[in-house]
Amino acid sequence: MKDNVMLPTLDLDLLRTFVAIAETGNFSAAAQSVFRTPSAVSMQVKKMEEAVGRSLFARDSRTVTLTEDGETVLAHARRMLALNQELMAGFHQQHISGTVRLGIPDDVAERHLPDLLRRFARSHPGVIVNATVANTEPMLRMIAERRLDIAMITRLPDQRDERPAEMLFSEQLVWAGCTGGIAAEQTPIPVSVWQDCCAWRKAGLSGLEKTGRPYRIALESGHLAGQLAAIQADLAVAPIPISALGGCVQEVPATVGLPALPRYELCLLMQEDLPNHAAAAADHLRACFTQAALAA
Repeated sequence: MKDNVMLPTLDLDLLRTFVAIAETGNFSAAAQSVFRTPSAVSMQVKKMEEAVGRSLFARDSRTVTLTEDGETVLAHARRMLALNQELMAGFHQQHISGTVRLGIPDDVAERHLPDLLRRFARSHPGVIVNATVANTEPMLRMIAERRLDIAMITRLPDQRDERPAEMLFSEQLVWAGCTGGIAAEQTPIPVSVWQDCCAWRKAGLSGLEKTGRPYRIALESGHLAGQLAAIQADLAVAPIPISALGGCVQEVPATVGLPALPRYELCLLMQEDLPNHAAAAADHLRACFTQAALAA
């Protein structure tokens, strides 16, 4: 593609209609939610598909389902709408007040929480965020017991049906070891992992088991700092996000022969009846991780 060729743009109204169809599975229901006629919605879908050059929906006589390309568009559409919502909220929703109970994983809290809270406080000074740092399983229980309004959970792609939630961000997992270390060469290989039910743990250990690679759990911790400490001391290797690499914590060379790891997903799980101030916090999270995805 030549540098001076302009790519098509997608109007926010088209994206809003697209998300409505994806969530309702029906053109008529989506038309009602966006206050348009079914024929107008059909024209919007046609316009979107022409712009991207792909089919976004598979249709039958009663419902419509997303194609693989449609799933990709959906993730970006939600984020683009959230960015717009966050921008406008900064001008029009400063009067919103209340307390949001947010559940957040340890690694996200360590790497992103200060910036998340600082930016949200600027745009919504009347909203208080009470954050709880926990693993996914406890947060699922807290959501079910209505002790959290919003939870950010981690999962693997094959857990989507098991843990239905809105994906915020996806990142590659890698085997990490100490630069110049020997932990990856040992048999059985020493592994540092999170506690039971962690998506990163599942990915790493199931990969080792499928390939028949002997291992032992050298460290078990629910904190990213613990994993990094074990790696830095050359006591173990660990499955961690690629963005957590740095300093002497480096990806284990492919020549060691460790199994390939999947991407993991950071997802948003919310109560169905979120009040306005909590919904604003959810929009803020979508917007922040849209920017993280664009920067990755």
